[in-house]
Amino acid sequence: MKIAACQVPDVRDDISEAIAIVLKRSSDADANDADLVIFPECFLQGYFTEALTATRVAINLESSEFRAVLQQLEGIHATIVFGLIENSGNDLFNTAAVVRGGKLLGQYRKSYLLEGERSAFRPGNDFPIFEVADRKFGINICYDLQFPEALGQLSAKGAELVVCPCNNMMPFAKAEKYKNQHNEIRRRRAIESNAWLVSADVTGARDGRISYGPTAAINPLGEVIQQVPLSITGMLLVDI
Repeated sequence: MKIAACQVPDVRDDISEAIAIVLKRSSDADANDADLVIFPECFLQGYFTEALTATRVAINLESSEFRAVLQQLEGIHATIVFGLIENSGNDLFNTAAVVRGGKLLGQYRKSYLLEGERSAFRPGNDFPIFEVADRKFGINICYDLQFPEALGQLSAKGAELVVCPCNNMMPFAKAEKYKNQHNEIRRRRAIESNAWLVSADVTGARDGRISYGPTAAINPLGEVIQQVPLSITGMLLVDI
């Protein structure tokens, strides 16, 4: 199984631009025979946690708007995982969609929410398993990885791989403090679950905030096998 993970600019409130990036990187992944390609948390609309803004940009997965997104991805061979803000009924979720050939295979809703996310989102309560190239994988989203039980739910169901859409756009001082700690947390989760862990993050700076990444692939021994350099847009490719 070959996995691509993308470290991309932090696009906000511009679905057309986000989809253009998804298409470009996914086409590159296809050209390298990747089976799975991963994009960051809430990448489709941008990471918004203020309730009114999140409500404005949210998208229903059964809507014509989302079908139009899927139609643009029909020509991609690889399975794609990308983050979005989902509305369902009266609730909003921080969601990762799993798409293959322009079809929605399912979604995972972030289960462990940061304090700043709770005014906008409801937590998910399910940990689905997906399959690509005869291998089982599941999804955690960013802060989920602080909780061993989130990844443990997936390994108990036979997941050999956990993919993690992230968005670590933080105030400068906080980003500097944590930029080398993200992979340490991920290493611990990979070892505990005896699973591969592959993350995808944004990079860049805006409004007094910065994200360095990292986008990385970590094996079940906790070894960082590949990583996109901090503060650089790019894509890693790893075989598991």
